[in-house]
Amino acid sequence: MFDNFISSPQNPKVKRLMALQQKSSARREDSLFVVEGLREVERCIEAGYELDSLFCCPSLMQGSLAVRDEASTFEVSPEVYARIAYRGTTEGVIAIVRMRHLGLESLRLPKDPLLVVLESVEKPGNLGAVLRTADAARVDAVIVCDPLTDLFNPNLIRSSLGAFFTVPCVACSSAECIAFLRQRGVQILTAQLQDSRLYYDTDMRRATAIVMGTESTGLSPQWRQAADAHIRIPMLGRVDSLNVSVSAAILVFEAVRQRRAVE
Repeated sequence: MFDNFISSPQNPKVKRLMALQQKSSARREDSLFVVEGLREVERCIEAGYELDSLFCCPSLMQGSLAVRDEASTFEVSPEVYARIAYRGTTEGVIAIVRMRHLGLESLRLPKDPLLVVLESVEKPGNLGAVLRTADAARVDAVIVCDPLTDLFNPNLIRSSLGAFFTVPCVACSSAECIAFLRQRGVQILTAQLQDSRLYYDTDMRRATAIVMGTESTGLSPQWRQAADAHIRIPMLGRVDSLNVSVSAAILVFEAVRQRRAVE
């Protein structure tokens, strides 16, 4: 099954993997990224991504993978795996995967889609958590505008628990996204405190994009002006904001509730 056995962390292939984990410049240069965990790699393969190479620690593996012959496979020692794994409960599997271009042109949307748009998201963990929510709610796509994080960041993929591969996720500029939504008749709902109405008083049954910004600065004027409606979550305590992934879950599942009510 394996092409070679690796027992040293100084092996060039291990060093290459770690560079891809740690440096976005290395990922961009080689058009490769890292996926850690049996479940995550399985979902990556199911989504049609092409594996460049696979690193496995048999003593930790709790299943098997159907890998195409083109991918190089390496057995690594437990010591090497401990060095390259971010977390210990990943079933002994880490893959290097070939990137895809993730742009608006790749989206295939149904009638009356439900979309999540994030402007200038910075923390990979937040985006990963939003993708988990999007998967749970069967959101049709997550669009990241003017991103401040690499969409192929390993932390993003880990925190999404593989939802990065089950929900279409693309990147573009805010201007491109606004034009895309308007061309398709998708209403734009911006989550903001100012000049807004309660989210559950807003009709989300038609084609809808729920747009959110960062906790620190919120949405840019460009999005506020483009909005068809401004919506807010009632804040009854002293804190005036929620984590973006929590806000996304509240708003998205309200849209799900409304849509299921008319089925």
